[in-house]
Amino acid sequence: MPAPARRAAFDILLKTESGGYASDLLRASALDQRDAGLASQIVFGVLRFRAQLDFLIEYYAGRARKLDPEVRTALRMAIFQLRYLERVPPHAAVAESVELVKQARKVSAAGFVNAVLRKVERAPVAWPSREVELSCPEWLLARWETQYGGNATAAIAGAALAEPEEYVRLTPAGPRIQDIGSQSIVPLLRLEPGLRFLDLCAAPGNKTAQAKESGTRIIACDRYLNRLDAMKSLGVDLVALDGTRPLPFDCRFDRILVDAPCSGTGTLGRNPEIKWRLRPEDLAGFQRRQILLLARALESLAPGGRLVYSTCSLEAEENEGVISSVPSCTVKETLQRLPGRDPGDGFFAAVIKLGGPANG
Repeated sequence: MPAPARRAAFDILLKTESGGYASDLLRASALDQRDAGLASQIVFGVLRFRAQLDFLIEYYAGRARKLDPEVRTALRMAIFQLRYLERVPPHAAVAESVELVKQARKVSAAGFVNAVLRKVERAPVAWPSREVELSCPEWLLARWETQYGGNATAAIAGAALAEPEEYVRLTPAGPRIQDIGSQSIVPLLRLEPGLRFLDLCAAPGNKTAQAKESGTRIIACDRYLNRLDAMKSLGVDLVALDGTRPLPFDCRFDRILVDAPCSGTGTLGRNPEIKWRLRPEDLAGFQRRQILLLARALESLAPGGRLVYSTCSLEAEENEGVISSVPSCTVKETLQRLPGRDPGDGFFAAVIKLGGPANG
């Protein structure tokens, strides 16, 4: 029988192929700490190095073959363990991957899987392209190269292959895990006690919790009620709404944060499935929603107030392309963090101020 960690990793990777998110699925798995650690290593490793692993499957098989998802997933898992992990016994990786294929009712493929895995070794391999070497779709690499240059592109893609560093922010309530790039956004708001603050796209609540430390009066919103339910412990006012529609508030806010839903290409080290799921045509849809969110938020900004628009995307459509929808004279400051150049996830932020009595 496959070990619980490998069984869980296999199931999670198949669900990720169908649209699930690895982090959510791993959190929901009922694994003990040791098994959860190995399952996480395998799941994220396979997702980060997927292009390399798929090339290696063909390399060891001797030719390209059409494979069922269960067979390809088992091969990816085993090759990752054999080539990329140090402490996994090779016989366990091979035998349990063959057993996973059998349990998935792909018995006829078990011999093929075993034969391929018996050829796997750690000798260096010449990668056929930068898409394979950097394990990132070429269309993403090409657009980053145009926007940021070749060296930055290699650094961004390289950072996405590494396990992200864990950052801890010290708070009055104790230490809180929050990416250092994420931590850089809230200070741009210049929050002060007593100000009215609207967090328009608040879930999962890390920036809301950071903002609360300033003593502002917070209304935190999200489109989905279940995502707000997870924020009840923060002790702020929660409102479920669609921020692309007129906002239901009878007051204006001194500070507004629009941490907009986005492609997430600045978080590929943390969410590697994004790079295989995202398509170029998806960016226009994100941009349309982001422009609406920003427009609705500006309608609720008090004269002289301060709004911060932010994303964890590296794509110009979602950043400069959205900010270009407001008068350039209202954009007072921008921030760009790039993985591989700056610590933590990639982020973009713009500070927008409307005319009126200054309050920050």
